[in-house]
Amino acid sequence: MFLSCVRRKASTVGVNKYLVHGLTCFTSPLLHRSFSSADMSLKVEKRDVDNDKPITRVLFCGPHFPASQNYTREYLEKYPYIQVDDVPLKDVPDHIGNYHLCVVKNMRLDSNVLSRANQMKLIMQFGVGLEGVDIDTATKHGIKVARIPGDATGNAASCAEMAMYLMLGLLRKQNEMQISVKQKKLGEPVGETLLGKTVFIMGFGNIGIELAKRLKPFGVKIIATKRSWVSNLQVPVLKACPIQNGVDDDLVDKKGSHGDIYEFAHKADIVVCCLSLNKETVGIVNKSFISSMKKGALLVNIARGSLLDYEAVLHHLESGHLGGLGIDVAWTEPFDPDDPILKFKNIIITPHVAGVTEHSYRSMAKVVGDVALQLHAGTPLTGIELVN
Repeated sequence: MFLSCVRRKASTVGVNKYLVHGLTCFTSPLLHRSFSSADMSLKVEKRDVDNDKPITRVLFCGPHFPASQNYTREYLEKYPYIQVDDVPLKDVPDHIGNYHLCVVKNMRLDSNVLSRANQMKLIMQFGVGLEGVDIDTATKHGIKVARIPGDATGNAASCAEMAMYLMLGLLRKQNEMQISVKQKKLGEPVGETLLGKTVFIMGFGNIGIELAKRLKPFGVKIIATKRSWVSNLQVPVLKACPIQNGVDDDLVDKKGSHGDIYEFAHKADIVVCCLSLNKETVGIVNKSFISSMKKGALLVNIARGSLLDYEAVLHHLESGHLGGLGIDVAWTEPFDPDDPILKFKNIIITPHVAGVTEHSYRSMAKVVGDVALQLHAGTPLTGIELVN
């Protein structure tokens, strides 16, 4: 009876049901909250624990990637002076002024929104991408901006594994296999192997390195481009892989710079986009780029949707020049289930889950939680990379 009453009470104030069932609110004087648009009519007020201790408030923007806020809440459930809320995207501008730390996710924080963040100390991503944050404006308002390095949390490894999944799914014709199962056919379709293929990793950062480490045992040739190849780049590898001059020369068979992307695309059987998104890389995979690829080559993107020019991709799928497309990120998100691109059999699309694994999300939730505790205590911030 008591539990039932509390659940009914919790539902009236927008408490995350997961936490109510987990009894988190019973062990803490502070409720962690998940707001719907209707709930936002409730004013978010400053509250104290034991009437004299201030609360550090953490804002997660929007409902997508729910494990980010849920895992962070779980990590912080023993600290009643840290409040974790997730607020609908459209309501963030009206309530961002009540928070000290913001986890941006896929929210765009422009100058208008940032001008209202008068208590904000830190904006961070639950991952690495910060293209939605106006960093210059944040700096002017004295707000620090940070990302969570992917090599330390398992995020890069998770994304690399998704790239492997997409490549293998395209090579073995995943969609056609499902059709064969439904039609009770055996021994078809005829797939291909990774063995002997040339894979072009465009953007050899943390994800690119993790991908190369996983590709090598498959007997592929790896070619990669990077803005600059630093001679003392430290690449963690197995002892069986020798490191020369601080660089693992066995990972990449041929290295190039940004100016080599068309040449490398022409040589590759599979192109994997691992670039960060910025003014220089928006739409970099355009008609000219795809035309330079081998006929029948595969294109995989686990970075940002806007790296690919939509019309160019659609055109080359229709012409048959592009042999297959595997994407975890799209031009518009959430992806339109009625998009014409989905009519092709040689397409695999996943809902932006490359980095969403138990390992990486628990690790990143710990980073966010630790940073919130450090902000509260006024101690140096650790586990993040400040960009301003």
